[in-house]
This record gives sequence, C-alpha cells and structure tokens, in this order.
Amino acid sequence: MIAGVLSLNWKDIKTLRLTDDYSIHRIVYSLFEDIRTESEKKQSIPSGFIYADKGGDASHREILFLSHRPPKEPIVGTLRVKSIPDAFLEHDVYAFEVIVNPTKRVNGRLIPIKGKENICKWFINRTSSWGFEALSSEVIHERLLRTSKNETQITIKQATLKGLLRVTDRSLFIQHFRQGLGRGKAFGCGLLQIVPVNISNSN
Repeated sequence: MIAGVLSLNWKDIKTLRLTDDYSIHRIVYSLFEDIRTESEKKQSIPSGFIYADKGGDASHREILFLSHRPPKEPIVGTLRVKSIPDAFLEHDVYAFEVIVNPTKRVNGRLIPIKGKENICKWFINRTSSWGFEALSSEVIHERLLRTSKNETQITIKQATLKGLLRVTDRSLFIQHFRQGLGRGKAFGCGLLQIVPVNISNSN
C-alpha cells in the first residue's frame, strides 16, 4: 500500500479551478489511471484508492490518499508518497481519525444519521464488522457535502470522528484499512487515518 499527500498552494488551487467537493474528487482521480472496465464501474468495483480532504483555504490545501498502486505525477502541487510497511498494521491499539458517511435504510431509502450521539452509536455498532472496537470516539465535525456531476445533484452526509481503537480481527482490520470504511468513498469518506499508541500511555 502507498500513502501520500498532495499539497496545493494558492497558485495550484487557481490553476486546478478547485471550487467545490467535486473539484477535489476530480483532482484526486486525475492522479490515477482508471483500470476498471465500464462493467466493473457499474458493479461498484473499488477504484483501488481512497482519500480524505484535510481542508484548507484559498492559499493552501492538503489531500491525503491511500492507494494500491503508485499515483501519476500531478500537473501542479507537491506530491509526497511512501510505502506502508506490513509491521505498521500489526499494532493492537491506534489513535484514529476518519470521515464517514453515516446512513440508515428506511423503507428502502438511505437517509443520513443526525446528531453526534446517534452518529457515535452508528459508528460503534459497525466497528466489529471492520475488525476493531472503539475504545473511545467523538464526532468533531459534521457537514452536508453538496455538489453536482453532469447536472446531477449529489448530497452526502459526512461526519469526522476521532478516538482510540483496538484491533479485534487483524485480517478484517487490514482489509478495511486498505479499502476504506462504509459508503461515500468516491467523495472522500472511509480513509482510516491511524497512529499506533501504547495503551499504557494513552490515558
């Protein structure tokens, strides 16, 4: 796996016409050759990379990504990449941050989960399927992503959580670290940002 960060200054932002969330989507996808067939896209086969917009302003922005393959050299901006060693995923406890798309299905429709407490419950209830348990978690940001693609309106609920996690199923944990958590990956959800923690020093 390859982790990277694309850093953009104000000139880069202007050159890339970075104006909304779809602009960020477009910029990230331009870094990778699309190796999927049209059939695979319709079947929602993963693109092989996930990303998280770390935010910024008109003068600077950083976008993190995790990929199965090396990115292309960007037209503008500074790109830093590194390989993730296998040993990095062999720790038991990590501090984490992740942007997720919290939803529930009601009468066949996906609707967003509202409220920090409900989002935390939603997240905790799903961690076992991702190979870990949340020792602590809090919602630090909520937003509605609104953008459009080919005149189609796109609205995605995003929530940023941070806390501590303990790995309970190593293979599941590695699988979901690599492919991302939940829905909305095409628009910056699911990238599990982790740092190993010595639990004895975490309090």
